[in-house]
Amino acid sequence: MAKVALVTGAGRGIGRGIALALAEAGWAVVINYRGNAATANETAELAREAGGEALVVQADIGAAADRARLVEAALERFGRIDLLVNNAGMGPRTRLDILETTEASYDEVMNVNLKGPFFLSQLVARTMLERLEPGVDRADAPKIINIGSISAYTSSPTRGEYCISKAGVTMMTLLFADRLAESGINVYEVRPGIVETDMTSGVKGKYDKLIGDGLTPIRRWGQPEDVGRAVVAVAEGRFPFSTGEVLNVDGGFHMHRL
Repeated sequence: MAKVALVTGAGRGIGRGIALALAEAGWAVVINYRGNAATANETAELAREAGGEALVVQADIGAAADRARLVEAALERFGRIDLLVNNAGMGPRTRLDILETTEASYDEVMNVNLKGPFFLSQLVARTMLERLEPGVDRADAPKIINIGSISAYTSSPTRGEYCISKAGVTMMTLLFADRLAESGINVYEVRPGIVETDMTSGVKGKYDKLIGDGLTPIRRWGQPEDVGRAVVAVAEGRFPFSTGEVLNVDGGFHMHRL
């Protein structure tokens, strides 16, 4: 039976790239979405065409009842979850200087980007531990992958709530990696850079110029499939002696250069 991955925010963008890469590698994928059923169902059809089994589940990961329903649906259909990919995320609906950031925007972004993934990881980790077979090889054991961002360490004062949430994801990765290591469950952060999605479409002109001028050593936009390939490499157990690790998928942005 195929291994099962639960990918949050998989209807479009990076989440779709991850779901399709996993499907192409033979995984069954649970495609979670919050509001756009059409794009989620399109992702599912593409996943099936790629050779994977797909289940679409609507759920707001910021809501406890929805998280429980999401996990229950995955277990009811497949019986287990071998991989959780915490990908769902959002930027502020309106970019504001941090001196003008509202509590409502802060709470919304943190709820989706950090609180939701934290408690979903807690819930899924418990199911993984309950179903963990004694003596399973660490490479084949369940895993958790958090999709971070270069915004974890790159200041953007007009979207401070997003930056803080992604910095929190980095620590969340370390915490779960530490807690679950003794059970053989590895936890990773895959950290994309500037990726061409609908989330970045509004700043395309700005980043076209920056990338062309050498912002990243690899002078092109990242694509969702770049992140998908990285997730598959981790999911397939290529790094069994690494946990709490960050895999940068950013064209070299993270390097300090003179």
